[in-house]
Amino acid sequence: MTIAALSFYLFAVALLVGGLFTVISRNPVHSVLWLILSFISAAGLFVLLGAEFVAMLLIIVYVGAVAVLFLFVVMMLDVDFAELKAEMAKYLPLALLIGVILLMQFGLVYGAWEIDAGAMAARGAVKPEGVENTAALGLLLYDRYFILFQLAGLILLVAMVGAIVLTLRHRKDVKRQDVLAQMWRDPAKAMELRDVKPGQGL
Repeated sequence: MTIAALSFYLFAVALLVGGLFTVISRNPVHSVLWLILSFISAAGLFVLLGAEFVAMLLIIVYVGAVAVLFLFVVMMLDVDFAELKAEMAKYLPLALLIGVILLMQFGLVYGAWEIDAGAMAARGAVKPEGVENTAALGLLLYDRYFILFQLAGLILLVAMVGAIVLTLRHRKDVKRQDVLAQMWRDPAKAMELRDVKPGQGL
């Protein structure tokens, strides 16, 4: 067994174990840590495939930003996990039904799986001489798939704005600053001068 094959099996097993424990861990902090292990293992698989740029993106974006953000949110929020688990127990039958449906769909897809000859040929494609992996990916994204790349960014922007609009709630018990009212105020009405005599107060 070569070193590449051994590394593949190690990363693959670590990815599967990390994904499994991410789902079944009772402690949310432990789930996030297992998720970080899954991301790192997936990055290792990308390195073995020769996609170093995608592997570094996975490390920097998902492990360095998203997973750490999840970890801070889980650790800083005062969440009553006992109450949360009690509420989740009500939806357990529905969750089991959805899980069975997904497993059936995966079975149907696996039964009809066929290997495309074009995909196998694309795996053996050789990149041009003198062009690095990152440069080839950039040329492909910003040349052949430029419109699709820009549309994907636009869709993500719309989804982000939609999420902000849907979750924005104005609380009435919170005193907010009215900038326009402050700008348009009349100084003659906003201030009142009083002659306070010594020892009397207001």
